[in-house]
Amino acid sequence: MASETARRRRRTTVAVKDSLRELRNQLSLLNHQVGGRLKIKDADLDCLELISREGPLSPSALARRAGLHPATVTGILDRLERGSWVVRERDPAATDRRAVTVRAVAGRAQEVFRQYAGMNSALDELCAGYTEEELALIAGFLRRTTELGRGVTDELASQ
Repeated sequence: MASETARRRRRTTVAVKDSLRELRNQLSLLNHQVGGRLKIKDADLDCLELISREGPLSPSALARRAGLHPATVTGILDRLERGSWVVRERDPAATDRRAVTVRAVAGRAQEVFRQYAGMNSALDELCAGYTEEELALIAGFLRRTTELGRGVTDELASQ
């Protein structure tokens, strides 16, 4: 009986991992469509999201957080700045006068959010079918999964 329970648990765990991979793929495809409509490359959209959520950031902090080479981030920031998605500003707290931070242009965020309106509405409908306790469990699982992913990503980036 214990071995059957262990097998069912392994199958369920594999199903969760498979679903997360499928979700990652689907969200990647959605982001690609959104980026295409906004005329932003996929990596640029990822960096814009990081800046919007965690910014303002220095270019080197963004490179570390995104796991990208600093020269790659320079090109991304050049494109985002040309598109008026971000601005580079001198960091008044820095001892190096060349130091800059990058922040998202506030008014432009609505353009991005509009592209996700269909997904947000669909998620609202999906969540309506769950109890508050179930939503708390799902939110906790996703938050912890994100934290694990961040840790593994940082580890790979530092190797």
